[in-house]
Amino acid sequence: MITISKKKFKQYFESKMYSLYAQSIEGATNEQLLNVLCSVIKDIISKRWIGTRLGCEKEIYYFSIEFLMGRQLKSNLLNLDIEDTIRDGLKEMGIKLENLIEEECDPALGNGGLGRLAACFLDSMASLNISGHGYGLRYKYGLFEQKFVNGYQVEVPDNWLTQGSYIWETVRPNKATVVKFEGDVYLVNDNDRLKVIHKNYIPVMAMPYDIPIIGYKNDYINTLRLFKSEIVNRDFGPITANAKNHSGSYEDALKYKYYTEEISQVLYPNDSNYAGRLLRLKQEYFLVSAGIQDIIRKYKKNKLKIIDLSKNVAIHINDTHPTLCIPELMRILLDEEGLSWEEAWEITKNTISYTNHTIMAEAMEKWPVDMMKKLLPRIYMIIEEINRRYLNDLTDKYSDYERIKRMSIINENNISMANLSIVGSHSVNGVAYLHTEILKNEVLNDFYLDEPQKFNNKTNGIAHRRWLISCNEELSDYITELIGEEWEKDTNHLKKLEIYKENKEVLEKLAEIKLNNKKNFADFIKKEYEIDINPNSIYDVQIKRLHAYKRQLLNVLHILHLYHELLENPNFNMEPRTFIFGAKAAPGYYLAKCIIKLINSVANKINNDERIKNKIKVVFVENYGVSLAEKIIPATEVSEQISTTTKEASGTGNMKFMMNGAITIATLDGANVEIHEQVGDDNIVIFGLKAHQVLHYNKYGGYSALDLYNSNRYIKRVVDDLINGFIPNMDNEGRAIYDSLITYNDEYFVLRDLENYTEAQYKINKLYKNKEQWNKISLINIANSGIFSSDRTISDYARDIWFKGCEINGERNKL
Repeated sequence: MITISKKKFKQYFESKMYSLYAQSIEGATNEQLLNVLCSVIKDIISKRWIGTRLGCEKEIYYFSIEFLMGRQLKSNLLNLDIEDTIRDGLKEMGIKLENLIEEECDPALGNGGLGRLAACFLDSMASLNISGHGYGLRYKYGLFEQKFVNGYQVEVPDNWLTQGSYIWETVRPNKATVVKFEGDVYLVNDNDRLKVIHKNYIPVMAMPYDIPIIGYKNDYINTLRLFKSEIVNRDFGPITANAKNHSGSYEDALKYKYYTEEISQVLYPNDSNYAGRLLRLKQEYFLVSAGIQDIIRKYKKNKLKIIDLSKNVAIHINDTHPTLCIPELMRILLDEEGLSWEEAWEITKNTISYTNHTIMAEAMEKWPVDMMKKLLPRIYMIIEEINRRYLNDLTDKYSDYERIKRMSIINENNISMANLSIVGSHSVNGVAYLHTEILKNEVLNDFYLDEPQKFNNKTNGIAHRRWLISCNEELSDYITELIGEEWEKDTNHLKKLEIYKENKEVLEKLAEIKLNNKKNFADFIKKEYEIDINPNSIYDVQIKRLHAYKRQLLNVLHILHLYHELLENPNFNMEPRTFIFGAKAAPGYYLAKCIIKLINSVANKINNDERIKNKIKVVFVENYGVSLAEKIIPATEVSEQISTTTKEASGTGNMKFMMNGAITIATLDGANVEIHEQVGDDNIVIFGLKAHQVLHYNKYGGYSALDLYNSNRYIKRVVDDLINGFIPNMDNEGRAIYDSLITYNDEYFVLRDLENYTEAQYKINKLYKNKEQWNKISLINIANSGIFSSDRTISDYARDIWFKGCEINGERNKL
């Protein structure tokens, strides 16, 4: 076990301060103190980090375009089990650990659930002693920093690398690889084998930066490797022999520099135009090629046979962004390792597995053939050959031309990444039971009927170490006091809490902890926004990406309904309610940005209306991210999981709230279905259309938002608020939202569910009046949240996908 005494730590700290900054501790800034502390911790773990990477039985490589890691200091101290030692040592030197934790930047290298899930998965792999490593991109600018100006979202660059480097990273220039773009590809006969010649390509250096991923109290340290794009030094070696010469004019050199560096410049470039889409494709191939080359290099260094790759390596692609892993691995096996097509294809399929994260057509990536052919000529040739052989197989099996067309990887001059992912992998999984069933029976039904054995479900989970133990210490400590510490490594033990569900003393203590968290958050809101919120009000929270299907609009229309009721009847029977929002809208998503403006405008009107006597407050936190979520979730009492049924693949915020004792108001969508199964009808508030009803509407029609608008005065009242001047400064935005509901028939059934949602919120209000019953429901939610740990999810992946059929020893047998 990695250990350090307080005395030794203080010596290390002082010595490191002098070596890094040549000054005493007393005169150092918080930034300097943080850098010193993190440098000391990296020194402490360095030998173990190297040791973990050696001699593993099977390596798992997790490719994701996003890794939303959050701050690492507190998490690393927790997992190393040295937090108390470090805190005490710093205190004796006059330093507060909490100040350094807050000083750390929060890298926004992800947009939401996809990137946060990837981070939780890395945490769990390390904590379960699985040699599982991440591959991603080291964006210079992460997801934009959000500002509100007159209620509008304004995007400014997220310059998380203010010091030029990240405190937890270690650059590995000796592990750099070259990725080739564009150029001319020739196939020539060489001793009865086809040899590939790639000339005039544009070489881009992939510089790896490694971040340690520390397991929980087990001395196990994995790696997240992020690649930065750089120019290739002319001295890099023979790899540049066939490269396009960029050493001519000064102008050419500048163009080349810009071409290379823009690849890892920003997360999710605007893909509403050709240039943005092209850059996105460059990013995806850059990640994939750098990662696959790195895997093969390490594999061959261990002198393992390339034909046995799938026995020793598992490559997992997180949604379709890394789909080009499939043709890139084929390229290396064919062109560099000299394998036959049949050998290379068998290895590729058995090595790669794919997680689907969406059923929404617009999120299923497609790339124009001409774009792929020009940017990645050899990769396109391989995709074309994969598709040719696949269509031949389908034609032998089926006579249904339309079905074969739907399953084709290349169709109408577009390449379907989802189809390629399914064809080129041995496992396809959804991320919640309902999501997987919809994939099998609706969206990917043709593929499921063809190869049902490929499809499986792996319901998402969260890293309880970050989302309970670390961010809600008072609750975590109390749970340990009640049931022992076994739950910290196996969350199934949380079930033991149920024996206390009738214990008044325990329930009151849970309420006290919640109130403390609410007061802390109220203090934060007062400091940051100069808004007073009542800790004795219900904290009702919706924090997630802003998208029409997630239905923040449904939430705010209900708030408007409550506001009207209070204006008409000041004695209207409702518990004081604080509605908290946090969300970013994609820069090019106009409707989502209109909804942000609506929420802020409603907040401004309600929060300044003395007539309602503070019974409603609305707070929209700016620049929502991991660190904000860690403050909000422990204080939350009502968790808003109100997406249109069938649209949310899983959700993971629902699990974080549940584990911290919030009560969920939910549609039966995504993992809400499984939360409902765990807690039962009495401990969650369900409303809205069911999956079969939404699918029926989508397939056969029959829904009229206009009819609802004309027949229900409450619906008409709040919809009219959008355009009648009731909400100031909403003329254009209000009209756009109104049209989405009435003119374009309410694609996400907001109005269809509004009345039922209002009834569900009334039930919440009624439940909250009985504090003992509310606290009991809260306890039952915590007690039944253990199944939603990412440790369980990763154990399922390991058992059913990555290590399936393997001879596994020791700890792995427990998975």
